[in-house]
Formats: sequence, structure tokens, C-alpha cells
Amino acid sequence: MSAARSVRQSLVIVGAGPRGTGVLERIAANTRDDARSLELDVHLVDPYPPGPGRIWRREQSPLLWMNSQAQDVTMYTDDTVQVDGPVLPGPALHEWAGIDGRVFADRRSQGGYLRWVYEKAVAGLPDGVVVHHHARKALRVGGPRHGRQQVWLEDRPRPLLADVVILAQGHLDAELDAEQGALSAYAERHGLVHLPPDFTADTDLSALAPGQDVLVRGFGLAFVDLMVLLTEGRGGRYEGDRYLPSGREPVLHVGSRRGVPYHSKIGYDWDAAAGERPPLPRFLGPAQIDELLARQGGFGFLADVWPLIDKELGYAHYHRLFTAHPERTAMAWAHFEEKYAAAPLGAELHALVTSAVPDPADRLDLAALDHPLDGVRHTSYEELQEGLRGHITADLERRHDPAHSPDLAVFLGLLSVYGQVMRLGDIGTWWHGFFSYLASGPPGPRLRQLLALSRAGVVKFVGADMRISAEGGVFRATGVTVPGHVVEARALVEARLPQPTLARTRDRLLRELHEDGAQSTPAGLLAVDPDDGRVLYGDGSAHPRRFALGPHTNARGAGAFTRPRTNSPSFRQNDATARAVLAFLRDLSCRATAA
Repeated sequence: MSAARSVRQSLVIVGAGPRGTGVLERIAANTRDDARSLELDVHLVDPYPPGPGRIWRREQSPLLWMNSQAQDVTMYTDDTVQVDGPVLPGPALHEWAGIDGRVFADRRSQGGYLRWVYEKAVAGLPDGVVVHHHARKALRVGGPRHGRQQVWLEDRPRPLLADVVILAQGHLDAELDAEQGALSAYAERHGLVHLPPDFTADTDLSALAPGQDVLVRGFGLAFVDLMVLLTEGRGGRYEGDRYLPSGREPVLHVGSRRGVPYHSKIGYDWDAAAGERPPLPRFLGPAQIDELLARQGGFGFLADVWPLIDKELGYAHYHRLFTAHPERTAMAWAHFEEKYAAAPLGAELHALVTSAVPDPADRLDLAALDHPLDGVRHTSYEELQEGLRGHITADLERRHDPAHSPDLAVFLGLLSVYGQVMRLGDIGTWWHGFFSYLASGPPGPRLRQLLALSRAGVVKFVGADMRISAEGGVFRATGVTVPGHVVEARALVEARLPQPTLARTRDRLLRELHEDGAQSTPAGLLAVDPDDGRVLYGDGSAHPRRFALGPHTNARGAGAFTRPRTNSPSFRQNDATARAVLAFLRDLSCRATAA
């Protein structure tokens, strides 16, 4: 017995940010009341600090905010989270920081919270578990399938030996794709500036000169960070609804496929709206996901999954409308619900909604939401600016008015849907973009700042279906909203994160893992077993000692942390992986003892 225990077991977690921290918290939770001894070295490999990692580290601008209210951020399970391990509640960000829960805290505050969660998880581990942080990159993983793994680190001559490896790297840098490569080469030949997709806080923006026209492709959260760093970050300031430039700002001409920013965060909570929550899931729950996964011929997103999503979001919307605002309906809820459940998507359902909901503004039209500028045309660039300011103002007013609380119900529906469809694996990138556009937009104050910047001439809108061309020694942008109008500039910023594909990732470990046979999905994500996160290989087998979690996998959840009381998919993943790792290590220990 003593000889068997003389060799300590080893777990290597690559990535010590929120996801790696969440797994560590679940390991601590699942060993807390276990009388069995555990002699284990946990090696966290990350050049950035454990807890916050790269994205939430302290060394970034204090002007950058979280995209969620402090009360909507937790790293802890609660009684809604369906896990096999123990539920160990803990404080949400606002409770830990002692701040108003409605505040959008800066990212440094979240980094402090994540560091505290990490330290609390380490303190909760059994006496026999020791955590080591290696502030360097992991370069590759090797070793036999049924033997110890070797994890090679930057600037270390010998590898770490691991009984189990968990890959939790988070968001990854990527090599340029063909289009970005061509644009970058063009910029170099003509002395232009091209900033490809990147985490904005890490991008060197010094090449963007004061007063310079800059094309920006992307109108999501990366754009919001860019906007902040190039305005307040360069000394500008706000007085009420006015922006007072410092004179150091460039002029940002921004556009995208939709041509509008993501919808504002909803500015009220359920208590302000009053009334009952929609009983979700209703049309897209575990039974429907089981049926899709069991289909012999597989399933398609548009043909099989989207109709269920559409029905689920519509149900959330109309449940709220009929129960909270019955005066705006022309039918009893019980009668409508029965007919809604039976009606297929299409003309029959449209006729039902038209007859039961008199005001078109009270009807849910997901296609119109996804293409807000379809059919909208302006005769001049100046008219477009006024039109977009009107669109943003209307969105802000609606998202802060409880009279439109069906929007909040749809938000809850989106969270429910996300928790279900993650079981389906890689369903393409469109759904994640649609979810973010509706559910993960910027705080209202950021959109009010955008309006002020537009009025000051610092930000200008290009419109929908933005197209970039490189000709005549400059970059040119066009959009369909102002036909024929062209914006020329000597700088182009791609305001979005790189796509997490194995083929183009700059993470050497993942790239080599893929080259050695790890399976990838059609979208280029690392394929893992949805039950526990084990890495899948080309022959369909799951590696017994290699696990992966996060946005580079096909089991990516909505985020490494989440809103309280939402049965977080990420927390369920973390718990399942932690329990699988512990079960493997204990089985290994038992076999070693027996031998």
C-alpha cells in the first residue's frame, strides 16, 4: 500500500482562466466530503494569472466594462443547476464586491472576483492535493493512450507528466484566413493599416492616427471596446448626452452584415415587469434533443432545429404578452396556447397570431429582428446617420420599458434554448451570432455613448451588408442601405474575435493535437464527448486521459461564468468533467494498489 502511494498522481489543466478555475472549483466540491485520500498534484499552465486569466487580467484599461450587470455574474452552482456533484452556493459578483447589483462593473473587478474564487477553490481542496501554477505556454501533449501523458512547456527541457490532461485555453488567437491574409498583404504593399480579428484589449491601436478615417467591420462587443479605447481612452469625455472630443480620436466608419449594433441589454428586471415567468422549456427540451440525437440520418439545423427554436421563443413571448398584457390580445391565453401548440410554423401559425394579437408591434418576428435594415434605403450618407440614430434610440427606449416585457421573456427563452442546443454539438456559427445579437448586447449606457459619438462625428454608420474591397491604393467600404455610396480609408479594423478553428489556431498544442488525429467538426472545433468532455479521435474513440472544455470545442457553453439560477450549461459541463477525472484517477489508484 505504501509503495503504491509513493507515486503521486498528476493532473495538468492547460488554461487557468475562468473555465480552468470552474473545473478546479468542481474538483474541490466533489472531494469535500469524500473520506478517501487523494494524493494529487494539479498543474495549472497559463502565462496569465490563475482565476482571471488573459481576458479578465488586471493589466488592461479600467475603462473596459463587463457586458453583464454585477448581479448577473456568478461562478457558483445553486439549486437550479442539475449536477451529480454537490451544489456549493457562493456569492455573485455584486455580493462579493459589495456593489449595486445593477452596475456594469469594470473587467478589473471581475478579475479580482475570479482570483478570489480560484483561491477559495484551492483552499477547499483536500490536504493531499497541491496546486502548482506554471506561468508559461503549453506547447504540446504526447504519450500513450493508456499511459502517462507528457505536457511540454515553453522554455522547459522536460515535460510535465500527467495522468490526466484538461484543455481549457479559452478564446484563441488564429492565423489569418485567405481574405484577411490578402487584405494584410495589400495593406503592407500600399502602406495602409490593417488590424485583423483580435481581442481588442490586446490590439495595438497606436497606428490609428487622430482624425484619420478608419473602416470598422463588425458591430458587436469588440466594436464597443474599440470605440471606448479610441475615444475616452484618448482623453475624450462625456457631459450629459454630449461627447467632448480630445482631438486625438480617429473617425470610425462602422458597418456589418446587419448594419446595426447588438440590441441593448434590458434595463429592468422581472420584479419591475411583474407577472409570472414563461414555463420553459416547452417546445425545445431534453426530450426533443434526445429525439434529434437518436435520428438515424442525423439532423439539419435549419430543417430540424430552428423550427423548434422559433416555436420556443414565440411561446415565451406570447405567454408573457397574454398573461401580463391581456388588454393587447384578442383571445384567451388557454385557447391561444392550445392552437399555438398544434399549429406548424408557416401560414397557419401566422394567421393565428394575426387574429389574436392586433398590434403588429406586439408580434414576434425573428426574421425581421435578424435583418432590421432589410428594405431600408437612404438617399444620402447624412440621412443614414439620422436613420441609425433613430433605430438605436428606439431600441434603447424599448429595452428599458417594462411595457415591452415580452422581450425579457424572449431573453429567458434564449437562455433556455442555449442550454439545450449545446447538447447537439457543432451546429454552425449562425446560431451563436443570433443569440449574441439578441441576448448579449452592450449595456444601455454604451449605446447612449455611441449616439453621442455619432452626433459629434466621431462615429459614422456605413449600413447593412458592408462590403470591403482593396483597390486604388486604399480600402473601400460599401453598404446596401445607401446605394452607390463609397467610403475610402487607409485603415481597416476587423472588430471581432478570431474564429476558434483547429486548422488556423495559433495554439500550437491544439494544432498538433489535431494533426495527430483529434477529431474536428465541420466548423473546425475540437470534437469532444458531450457527456464528460473527453477528446474524440478520428476513429470515434474517446481518449481516456484527455479532456477539453470551452469555445474551441463543440461542447462550448454560453460562457465560463453565468447568471445565477439559470441551470448553467457550463457549470454542468465543469461538474461532469471533474467527476469523470476524479473517477479515472481513483480507478487508476485502485489498480495500482492492487498491483
